[in-house]
Amino acid sequence: MDEQPKQAVPVLEAARAYGLELEVREFPAGTPTAADAARAVGCAVEQIVKSLVFMADDRPVLVLTGGGNRVDPGKVGKQLGAGEVRKANATEARAATGYAIGGTPPFGHPQPLDVLIDQDLTGFDRVWAAAGTPRHVFAISPADLVRASGGSVCDVAEVLAGTG
Repeated sequence: MDEQPKQAVPVLEAARAYGLELEVREFPAGTPTAADAARAVGCAVEQIVKSLVFMADDRPVLVLTGGGNRVDPGKVGKQLGAGEVRKANATEARAATGYAIGGTPPFGHPQPLDVLIDQDLTGFDRVWAAAGTPRHVFAISPADLVRASGGSVCDVAEVLAGTG
C-alpha cells in the first residue's frame, strides 16, 4: 500500500525513529474489535494489541493488552502508584493520544504517555496493533513494541473466574 492514511503517518515516523519499517494493512470493513482484527489478519485474538487509555488519578496512561484480556484497573494503579484508575472517556482518550477509540496506535502520539504493556503479549513472535484508524493495522514483534512505545512490561490483566 503506497498511500498511507494521514492518521498512520505519526505512527510510521515514530517507528522509523527506532529503525522500524512497518507495513500498514488496510481492511475496508474495519477491525473495530479484537475479534474482528484477528479474523481479518488471520491470527489468534490474543495477538491483537488493544490500546486502551485509562486515567490514573488525573493523568492518562496507555495500557497495551492482548485482545483476549481485560485490564485490571487495580493492577494498573499499583504499577503507577495511583489511588484511582478508571477507563478514560472518548474525549480524554483523544486528548491524550490524538486518536479516536478503536484506532489508537501503541505509539506515535503527540505527547509522551506512560505506557504499560500486558506481559501476555510477549509470548508471541508478532502481534498486531492499530495504525491510527479502525481499518488500518500493522504487525510488530513484542520486543519492538516495547522499544517503540517506551512501555513497561507488567501484569495488568484481570484474572477471570476459573483461570487461576
